[in-house]
Amino acid sequence: MLKKIIFFFLLVTFYANAQDQYYELRDFVTDSAHIFTASQVLELNQRLVALEENTTNQLVIVTIEELGYDTIETYANALFNQNGIGQEGKDNGLLILFSELDREVRIEVGYGLEPYITDAVASRIIRNTMIPNFKEEAYFEGINEASNQLIEFLNNPEALDEFKQEIEDEESNNQLIGYIFLGFFLLIFVGVGGFFFYRSYKNIIEVFRGMLMGKLGVLPGLFMLIAGSLSSLFGLLFMLGPASTAFSILTSSQSIMGEIVDNPKLLLWVLLPFFGIAVIIAFIKLKISGKDDLNISWVKNDKSYFRKTFSSSGTHSFSSGSSSSGGSSSSFSGGGGSSGGGGSSGSW
Repeated sequence: MLKKIIFFFLLVTFYANAQDQYYELRDFVTDSAHIFTASQVLELNQRLVALEENTTNQLVIVTIEELGYDTIETYANALFNQNGIGQEGKDNGLLILFSELDREVRIEVGYGLEPYITDAVASRIIRNTMIPNFKEEAYFEGINEASNQLIEFLNNPEALDEFKQEIEDEESNNQLIGYIFLGFFLLIFVGVGGFFFYRSYKNIIEVFRGMLMGKLGVLPGLFMLIAGSLSSLFGLLFMLGPASTAFSILTSSQSIMGEIVDNPKLLLWVLLPFFGIAVIIAFIKLKISGKDDLNISWVKNDKSYFRKTFSSSGTHSFSSGSSSSGGSSSSFSGGGGSSGGGGSSGSW
């Protein structure tokens, strides 16, 4: 019985501590990290009181020393919902949460304001307005300028639309730069892969030509074809693999390599033209050289021909692969608003 009573009191104590984990807000500005002066707190609080009186929107600023075991997203969302920032039914609340020792900040947005203060808008305010000031330890300036922007966007839809257009333009420019870098790296892969493919495939053609002339034995030629095919296919993969992957990402379709893995029979349709074209080219070169008669040797090689055509000083590349090395003028009272986690976070 005693154990049950102790367990009950421990459970009640744990529940009470959980309820008291987040601040019960009394003002629009709660500076528990003590990063503002009394006059700065008063100035901010008066402006936020006026915002609620004019628009019913609530913007609350809270500074803390550290988050403890919470992430800033969890802390901000719980603090927001526990205090009901914004009006019930409108959910028109905003929270700026600043954690000094964690060097993190977040703008939490109520459901009702998410179409206006989008994640992208909140992220850009944090990135371009708050973080540069915070790096200089100008905490009031960063939060003050950010709150001015939020107030302006809530009061001036045209300014908000212009800001969103700037975000779209910035994202388009970043996307274009990304495509340029992607194209540059693809060219490198295509160039390197193309070089190895050309060297190896050229030797495959010579192997077939030597076999057709009887200068190269069929059995030794088969081993050379296996080695040369691996090197040539490696170059082809190195050349077409990244391009295929990039194409699949841009078109949201499966890459060619993925289709081959899913259906190995497709590899046969790759190898047939791979060797077929090499045989045709070898036969044409044979005809052009004026040697009409075909002569097949199963084992014996023409040593002079072999040294001249496949020596290490020539074009032979089968044996080597590639490797790379305060006080306030008015108190705050939440109206029952809620947030589902919309907003953005940043660190410096």
